[in-house]
Amino acid sequence: MTIQTKESYLGNPNVKRDGIAEEWTKQDILEYQKCMKDPAYFCRTYVKVVHLDKGLVSFDLYDYQEKMFEHFDKNRFAIVLACRQSGKSISSVGYLLWYALFHPEKTIAILANKGATAREMLSRVTLMLENLPFFLQPGTKALNKGSIEFSNNSRIIASATSGSSIRGMSVNLLFLDEFAFVENATEFYTSTYPVVSSGKDTKVIITSTANGIGNQFEKIWTGAIQGVNEYKSFRVDWWDVPGRDEKWKAETISNTSQLQFDQEFGNTFFGTGDTLINAETLMGLRGRNPHRILESGDALCYSEPVKDHEYIMTVDVSKGRGQDYSTFNVIDITERPFKQVLTYRNNTISPLLFPNIIYKYANLYNEAWVVVEANDQGTVVCNGLYYDLEYENLHTSSAVKANALGIEINRKTKRLGCSSIKDILESNKLEIYDENTILEISTFVGKGQSYQASDGNHDDLMMNLVMFGYFVSTQFFADMTDINLKQMMFEEKMQAIKDDVLPFGVIDDGIDDGLITEGEFKGWHSIDTIGDREF
Repeated sequence: MTIQTKESYLGNPNVKRDGIAEEWTKQDILEYQKCMKDPAYFCRTYVKVVHLDKGLVSFDLYDYQEKMFEHFDKNRFAIVLACRQSGKSISSVGYLLWYALFHPEKTIAILANKGATAREMLSRVTLMLENLPFFLQPGTKALNKGSIEFSNNSRIIASATSGSSIRGMSVNLLFLDEFAFVENATEFYTSTYPVVSSGKDTKVIITSTANGIGNQFEKIWTGAIQGVNEYKSFRVDWWDVPGRDEKWKAETISNTSQLQFDQEFGNTFFGTGDTLINAETLMGLRGRNPHRILESGDALCYSEPVKDHEYIMTVDVSKGRGQDYSTFNVIDITERPFKQVLTYRNNTISPLLFPNIIYKYANLYNEAWVVVEANDQGTVVCNGLYYDLEYENLHTSSAVKANALGIEINRKTKRLGCSSIKDILESNKLEIYDENTILEISTFVGKGQSYQASDGNHDDLMMNLVMFGYFVSTQFFADMTDINLKQMMFEEKMQAIKDDVLPFGVIDDGIDDGLITEGEFKGWHSIDTIGDREF
């Protein structure tokens, strides 16, 4: 049992307070020098961690963790893709403590999706500090749930990822944990990167498990692999972790699913879990930089309006209270494949003001046909567009019902919309360019008997596409555009069947093959399920 002494910090007998002169032995000096040169040696020899079964134990590093420390130390910009439960976070925390102890006058920032998560990681730093011998501790000036300040004027702070997290601060080492799961990661990274990159010796460490495609983590990782950015990549696969073999893999898959295993342990950037859109299609989606950025970053333009082209705008409406987003997608339907040309995304705009934004861009894109989700606040937007702004190209769901502006998203319309957009995307009939949209497509997963955003993600832009899928499958769309999408897709599938069955051609034997001809096709029946899910 440790006894509190005058050298202790504020009643914590295991933490050396500021201003204490340590009397070192020759052995202490040698050990200090070894630790200062080698973070792996420091952690392996002196750091303690909490084991799930064994409690407080020495940090027994795996081979890949030793290499990870070297990767962190050697590279200014480091990114780690690691399978779940591989110890990437605890390894990172150990490195941060080493960096703070042996590098004076440095500010280290731990940022996570939630402030509580960042503070929990800081508590791991505190636990490591408390179990170090005093000769390795520089002395502590301040220690609380949000920060630790040492006598060498280095400090570690913990905060949630937001645009203002480290604004105005001089950060020497920025650590981003599970960055693929951070909301608004692109906006955050854009605002914080200049803060860190301005110094010559500043460092960034990013770690995460894969979480679909199109997010900022996947973008940085892909850039690192391709050598087009400053980051150096480090990867930890499931077979790198001792104790994991083919038997473990089979048991894990049997308790989850192959897709989930690939995502969480296989380091593959598929959609999260049981996605509406198949993995092959998701892997083929690649975003691109917008042609223009409008409305203070809320509107991203990928193609300018083209004279005589036809456009459809689908609109999802939120309450504008900083949670869900009000969004719209503008899609060019003039040529096949259809093309996404503009997106809008804002979570604070009032439903009373949103019609003005819709009106502006609908007119810009050749008086686009506007399809609004009429649920809840959507009726406010529909009324504002149709009655106040007198916009005529607003879809009505019924010609006989009063107040039938827009589309009510219910079980039936969502089911049909999901089924249709699934076929459209998987048959490459719609090109998607927006990274936020791609992220939502890749994280639109089965929950219960329906599909929605996975935990921590949004589906507002995806619901734009669901509405688009529903709208283009209607007879109204076929009559308006002379595009019978169902007929087109049916013919393509029949042709694919012929190509698969008869790859070498046929000899006419005079016998009717019984295939349905174009004139015999009477249209598709509605699909009630996707997989085992009803809507």
